[in-house]
Amino acid sequence: MKKTALYDKHVSLGAKIVPFAGFEMPVQYSGVTEEHFAVREKAGLFDVSHMGQFFIEGTGAKDLLQFVGTNNVDVLENGKAQYSCLPNENGGIVDDLIVYKMEDEKYFVVVNASNIDKDWNHISKYNSFGAKMTNASDEMSLLAVQGPKATEILQKLTETNLSEIPYYNFTVGSVAGVSDVIISNTGYTGSGGFEIYFNNESAEKLWDAIIEAGAEEGIIPCGLAARDTLRLEKGFCLYGMDIDDTTSPMEAGLGWITKFDKDFVSKEIFAKQKEEGITRKLVGFELTDKGVPRHDYPVVDAEGNVIGKVTSGTQSPMKKIGLGLAYVDKSHFKLGTEIFIQVRNKNIPAKVVKTPFV
Repeated sequence: MKKTALYDKHVSLGAKIVPFAGFEMPVQYSGVTEEHFAVREKAGLFDVSHMGQFFIEGTGAKDLLQFVGTNNVDVLENGKAQYSCLPNENGGIVDDLIVYKMEDEKYFVVVNASNIDKDWNHISKYNSFGAKMTNASDEMSLLAVQGPKATEILQKLTETNLSEIPYYNFTVGSVAGVSDVIISNTGYTGSGGFEIYFNNESAEKLWDAIIEAGAEEGIIPCGLAARDTLRLEKGFCLYGMDIDDTTSPMEAGLGWITKFDKDFVSKEIFAKQKEEGITRKLVGFELTDKGVPRHDYPVVDAEGNVIGKVTSGTQSPMKKIGLGLAYVDKSHFKLGTEIFIQVRNKNIPAKVVKTPFV
């Protein structure tokens, strides 16, 4: 198992460590609910250094990213980031990712930890454009400072004016005396904040500086469990749960990052789905009775016929009810439709709702 540069720090803080995507990662510190509310109301600090980072450079860099990704890299200006996904040849999703335009002919790509090698091989396979590719995953660390107080906390540590960095924009600056830090207004909690990328050797210094700077505002360390409940309350897809090699962006509600004004892998398949419609779709649902939905639980109709399956589910800390995401067939797409989630052989009533849940 791999370890991030902050592994010893997590152990010393009493974090519960679990295997995740080939890494030993902190799943929680003080408790999922406490960490969840810290991020919603104040601030939380996450070590997400297990994520993968690639640099793609040269005259062919943009053309390569245009062809392997669904979103349109052409619209990116220097200092802007873009959410996208890598489609496979069968209309499924290799991974979802964020593309950063560092400068002309230089891009920074952030991928999921479990897919680092898979994504690298997939992009490399299509690199007939002569782009220079560098896998920096083992050399870089990533901290996410998330929550309504995140900007205020991080601002104490940098001369960069964070209020001038809009959502999905970034800059390179100094944080807590560490130079060449990528400071990005992104995150996967839905509570605002920043993600910072830097070399491994500065990990402990930056972690300690952020915790100290945020003590007054109530920042606490947070683990993967709270990250999951936070993203799910906002209806964000998680690779391996809600999207995978068998789900298309159109089915997953990611048509907004699928741009048809360029050529890319599986374009024809997605164009056909857009034109003819899809037979299943990822929807949000809330239980109308007590129960906790979980990944792979069957979704049934009033007669007990299987009409889909849960991809992500939890007891929402904010709403105090069971909710989640599920693929359902076409007759059950509509908001307000009654469906049933099979929880331990009991069919719990639920309704299709709009996301985000909070």
